[in-house]
Amino acid sequence: MTDIERKLPIGIQDFESIRRDGYLYVDKTGYIYELVHGGKPFFLSRPRRFGKSLFLSTIKAYFEGKKELFEGLKIRELEDGNEDAWQEYPVFYIDFNKKNFKEDSALEIVLDEHIRAWEAVYGDERSDRSLEERFRYCIEKATEITKKNAVVLVDEYDKPLLEGADKAMVEHNKAVFKGFFSTLKSYDRYLKFVFITGVTKFSKVSIFSDLNQLNDISLDYRYSGICGITEKELKSDFDSEIEALAINNQILKEECLTELKKMYDGYHFHQNGEGVYNPFSLLNAFDKREFGMYWFATGTPTFLIDKLKESGFDAKQFTTDEYYEEESSLTDYRMDNENPVPLFYQTGYLTIRGYDAEFRSYALGYPNEE
Repeated sequence: MTDIERKLPIGIQDFESIRRDGYLYVDKTGYIYELVHGGKPFFLSRPRRFGKSLFLSTIKAYFEGKKELFEGLKIRELEDGNEDAWQEYPVFYIDFNKKNFKEDSALEIVLDEHIRAWEAVYGDERSDRSLEERFRYCIEKATEITKKNAVVLVDEYDKPLLEGADKAMVEHNKAVFKGFFSTLKSYDRYLKFVFITGVTKFSKVSIFSDLNQLNDISLDYRYSGICGITEKELKSDFDSEIEALAINNQILKEECLTELKKMYDGYHFHQNGEGVYNPFSLLNAFDKREFGMYWFATGTPTFLIDKLKESGFDAKQFTTDEYYEEESSLTDYRMDNENPVPLFYQTGYLTIRGYDAEFRSYALGYPNEE
């Protein structure tokens, strides 16, 4: 297999599959080292298909002690000589990606499925209790059996809130969350590490209001490149793909880089942080060797279209780069907020284009031509 024919992980979100099956992997493990050695509970908001699930899967493999998967990666070098590294911890991984949350009791079904899997390992003596009681019991038993604190990883926590059929269902799901995730606050002594991802951060949802020590790194300068592909990563990791794309489109390599930047770059998650390319579009462009609207073509979420229709907002305002939003409105989402702009930013249709330090507000605009 030549370099040009390397396997690109389009739609593959499992770190172990990528490493074992020989897919190209952009090394983000240096961020994992910083996180696991720098704190305990974290939250990260990023748009859909930006690599959140893959990042969480990589953390999972790290805490499962699968050292062999990290051969040649940054974290292997950083952990060299650390006797506490690569131990196996009990990992509670909750994935909300694979369910239609417009159906009644969908959230409870997903949580029950996860808990049943954990009970099969740690014991089902309390299987007749409430979801939160069963969750707490599994964590207790896991720490008792393994003699190690538990790791809790939650992927796309907000999907049941963004895709609920109506307001009543969303409120119901929020109530379920309140009971279930209160465990993360009251059981701190049992927890080694907590990492939660989502598209947006819902204010006044128990997962945040109860877990007030949760560290939101969504607008943190240090983690601006944690998801997506940076300019440096593009040029160092995808040289053969860039060459093949240029040849197929009968343009020079430098012209190809210019077109890639114009189409897929421009996402900023801190006013001074490094910009990133949309990874889904970039990988598809390399795979098909054509410039296309790949991320946009995967479908705009229904909830976003509904929000735009309800607000009557004029999106032409974003063409001037002079539309400003306060920091608080970008980090918290309220369903009763008529302003759709924070949701546009959080879902990736807008990005940070500037910053007013005096008023702590961000200039927003479109990231790129896609």
